Amino acid sequence: MARKRQAIRDHTAEANLFARRAAVSLLIVFAMLGIVVSNLYVLQVEQHDAYQTRSNGNRIKVLPIAPNRGLIYDRNGILLAENRPVFSLEVIPEEVDSLDDTLDSLSALMGITQEERDNFLKIYRGQRRFKPIALRTQLNEEEVALFSAQQHRFPGVSVEARLSRYYPYGETLTHVLGYVAKINKKDLQKLQEAGQEDNYAATYDIGKLGIEKYHEEELHGQVGYQQVEVNSQGRIIRTLSVDPPVPGKDIVLNIDLALQLAAKKALDGKRGTVVVSAPDTGGVLAMYSSPSYDPNLFVHGISSKNYSALLNSPDRPLINRATQGQYPPASTIKPLLGLVGLEDGVITPKTTINDTGRYKLPNVSHVWRDWKKWGHGKVNVERAIMMSCDTFYYDLAYKLGIDRISDAMSEFGFGDYTGVDLYEESDANMPSRGWKRARFNQPWYIGDTIPVGIGQSYWTATPIQLNQAINTLINHGERFVPQIMMGFMSENGEVSQEPLKTMRPIMVKERKNWDLMLSAMHDVNHSDEGTGRKSFSDAPYQSGGKSGTAQLFSVGQNESYNEEEVSEHLRDNAMYVAFAPYEQPEVSVAVVVENAGGGSSNAAPVARQVIDFFFRERDFMQPDYVPPEQASKEQAE
Repeated sequence: MARKRQAIRDHTAEANLFARRAAVSLLIVFAMLGIVVSNLYVLQVEQHDAYQTRSNGNRIKVLPIAPNRGLIYDRNGILLAENRPVFSLEVIPEEVDSLDDTLDSLSALMGITQEERDNFLKIYRGQRRFKPIALRTQLNEEEVALFSAQQHRFPGVSVEARLSRYYPYGETLTHVLGYVAKINKKDLQKLQEAGQEDNYAATYDIGKLGIEKYHEEELHGQVGYQQVEVNSQGRIIRTLSVDPPVPGKDIVLNIDLALQLAAKKALDGKRGTVVVSAPDTGGVLAMYSSPSYDPNLFVHGISSKNYSALLNSPDRPLINRATQGQYPPASTIKPLLGLVGLEDGVITPKTTINDTGRYKLPNVSHVWRDWKKWGHGKVNVERAIMMSCDTFYYDLAYKLGIDRISDAMSEFGFGDYTGVDLYEESDANMPSRGWKRARFNQPWYIGDTIPVGIGQSYWTATPIQLNQAINTLINHGERFVPQIMMGFMSENGEVSQEPLKTMRPIMVKERKNWDLMLSAMHDVNHSDEGTGRKSFSDAPYQSGGKSGTAQLFSVGQNESYNEEEVSEHLRDNAMYVAFAPYEQPEVSVAVVVENAGGGSSNAAPVARQVIDFFFRERDFMQPDYVPPEQASKEQAE
């Protein structure tokens, strides 16, 4: 069988096919190469900045720098609130592998207490994980050395040095200065709402009370930042750049530390308060509330035991009695009501009554009694103030009526905030028909009005309100807002004083009525029958004053008040307001001594001591108080 012949290959066709395939493959290669080049261009050129930033993030960190908190001085340049360096053991939760294991190991090494651990976890649950949290504050040198030797075992844990607030005069100024304490969840929420969270990125403490809270924004300052290079373990290698923080402003107060100490000494441990101010400016020269407490306890976190002791104390040391204490103003308001009676024409300087020690309304069986059983005899408005005659003011209140009394006393600031630069202030209560209807859903009875005439019934006032009202009387109707802060201190030590804050003045028809009431207050202190004569008769200056004794419960019609049979916390409050010198007053004082008895015998001596110090010793005596740690150092030496 013949063999089949093979066809001859078409080499031209095969060459063309290969060429086409090679061309297609080459196109695909170039296309893929173009894509790679394009991606390289995007990564290296268009997105260079973004990837450069991400790359730097692996080795560069931006760390916030806390500003130094502003200092607080008294009017004479004495430092009242300072910053001291402390060491603290701090943990950054996100850099810790196992928080529980780390805390266990630190507890074994450093003796961390359960309370410290609980406080740490409480803050941890309310704070972002990248922010450091202090586990223990105020480390001593031994504790710093102990941890430093073992620090390699605790990534994310470090000993940090920072400035911490310290109050060298302790409880003497607590209710004025307040204190700073750790920022909690509630504080953080408020900062977020105010858009201030970033400014507190490196800050641990915030003002909680007093001037520290009221002027927090000025005292805190502005946060700074630094760029640092870190290694793979997060340790700082070098600092690349620094944007320094702006320190808080230094504040100067109207408070005179020496006078504050004198007020504290005059109270002598009694429950009560002393408010001292300059009538012509409203500047608060002293404000002491007793009992007080050491604010340094709160700066680094107060223990549960210490806080419970303060919170549950029957003496209520946490209350600022000067601005939050609500007391019946008692007879201290008689000059003010006398002015209203004269202005309204319901009495004249010659109007008299015969005080028999009892007051009755027509067709009413109830009897209102004078503090003096047999009465004061024939009295006019001046003698009624001088001898503190209650019966005259029962009758005056009846003639004026609650509507006029409430309106006039509201003008003097009762029932409203004074505007003092503290958030811890009560407006107390100036009663009215509307108030009683809203409070008790009852009408106002004429019997409710009578005791208002001697500052009792539903009427309450704070000592700062009393002081402001007496200043208004002294100034013939000109009204100043009480101010604790004088101004800011510059770097060269000069003080830029804040402008005085005024309120709408009180206008009267007869200017001589102001002088008549002030003259009556002068007689209180310097006449033979004045209720303050025993305390002020031998004073080397002329002054004015008014006593008050505030009952805390009603005594039955046929009963008599016996102090020895009454529980101590139900005894009368002693009140006194005073000013000096009489012709051109430079200082005014409001004193409350709780459950002490009569105002003339218990509160007036306190006012006298404070005013004596103001005139005799303020210019050449330095404060006789030595901070505890300084005293210990001097004794050791």
